[in-house]
Amino acid sequence: MTEHVANSLPLQKQAPPQAESLWLDALRRLRQQPLSIFSAILVCVLILTAIFGPLLAPYDPNDIDMANRFAPPSLEHPFGTDDFGRDILSRVMVGARVSLMVGIIAVGLSATVGSALGLLAGYVGRLTDEVIMRAMDIIFAFPAILLAIAIMAALGRGVGNAMIAIGIVYIPIFARITRGSVLSVREEVYIEAARSIGSTDGRIMTRHILPNILSPIIVEITLSLSFAILAEAALSFFGLGTQPPDPSWGRMLSEGRAYFQQSVWLAIFPGLAIMLTVLGFNLLGDGLRDALDPALKT
Repeated sequence: MTEHVANSLPLQKQAPPQAESLWLDALRRLRQQPLSIFSAILVCVLILTAIFGPLLAPYDPNDIDMANRFAPPSLEHPFGTDDFGRDILSRVMVGARVSLMVGIIAVGLSATVGSALGLLAGYVGRLTDEVIMRAMDIIFAFPAILLAIAIMAALGRGVGNAMIAIGIVYIPIFARITRGSVLSVREEVYIEAARSIGSTDGRIMTRHILPNILSPIIVEITLSLSFAILAEAALSFFGLGTQPPDPSWGRMLSEGRAYFQQSVWLAIFPGLAIMLTVLGFNLLGDGLRDALDPALKT
């Protein structure tokens, strides 16, 4: 009897499991990687230092104290002082703002221009694709630092020109990545459906293609930030980027090179700041690439 009643009851419909968002799934997988967590902490420390560094710095980064020249690391000056008696910790903290600002603006410029060119080349194809990509190949043929130095020689010294030079250097990278991603999705069913209902090419590129190829672009932005910061340090090392007396990690490294045997801390602490920053962004980019790659999902 009980079995008969149970069989006669209508079956309750079970709600289908909700699909997890791509970004929530990527965040969950990112939290499972210890190196990614470590890199995220490094990047957060860099960002906070860049924002609040001038307020938290124990001394004025340009305050000259000739009586304390070449003072070794101590409680009063944890990173020591340089050849003008300036506190190295304060200069490193303030220099983080310059490095991060150059990296963000330069990569933002290259990502915007490069992604637009790659999107246009991959979607339109034919002659447009050939012209754009051959121009990118010409830029890509030059070593990045040498091309940046050549652009700086034409534009002149300064942080603003360094942003432009670094941004131009990295345009071909984003153009290639975006074009390859567009070629892989432009023949998908949802693109054909958008064409069939009369969507314009501009709407298809911006509303249907671009949102579906953001993952590799975001990963490349993270990786390029580290290289842009390293390029800014190299330009400042050669005297083309940040100009004295403003602090810059590359400039501090160049100035400390002359006193390396006498006062090694002048070069060690700016070098460590560059190394940890590049390491943080590289590890974060690798973690994002693994988290956003659908082929690695289990």
